[in-house]
Amino acid sequence: MLMGFSPTTAIQFGWDTFKKRPWFFVGAAAILLVANVLNVGVTSGVNRLTGGTLEEPTIVSNLVNLALSALIIEGAVAFFLAAHDDPDGVAYSALWHPAFYWKFFATSLLTSLAIGFGLVLLIVPGLIAMVLFMFAGFLVVDRGLGPLDALKTSMEMTKGNRWPLFGFAVLTALILALGVLALGLGLLVAVPIVGLATAYAYRALSGRLDNAEAADARLAA
Repeated sequence: MLMGFSPTTAIQFGWDTFKKRPWFFVGAAAILLVANVLNVGVTSGVNRLTGGTLEEPTIVSNLVNLALSALIIEGAVAFFLAAHDDPDGVAYSALWHPAFYWKFFATSLLTSLAIGFGLVLLIVPGLIAMVLFMFAGFLVVDRGLGPLDALKTSMEMTKGNRWPLFGFAVLTALILALGVLALGLGLLVAVPIVGLATAYAYRALSGRLDNAEAADARLAA
């Protein structure tokens, strides 16, 4: 029987793994935060050059922001997957992962549009989309799937665990919020814990999906 996903088990994994190499993971979080600050600087510059304002950024600056954010997030996904699989051997170089970039960019764009459109409608559809497509980016990095396949497979992975995954999303958001409240420095701890916990959730549910596919293949044989 397939076991259900446990949000607290995922968070506990993130904390336990963080404790193995705390300063290393703090360093990784610092690199990611600096990258995001640089992204804001570049995006702001593009926004000013293209005639935008803080309240009304231009389409060009939004696209630049999404493009740079996708590169940063893709590196973070690759890093935390590597850290999940080999916490003692992972290196900072794993943060640079431009492979499948255009697939990842397109997947991020489609996911953002789905969530944004859902939030504009009635909020609830946006939250549903957030859960359904939670692992789309992971599937691009880990398996090289295209955007539509990644979205579809993410939906399949979440079946039967969508409420626990929603609870997981709430818990991770609270952890990140606490990191912000701790003068922002708390993010150096919160980001690795959340990243490792999410990688754990992905591995746990992708393994569940693989087992289901293997069982289907045996039945069809």
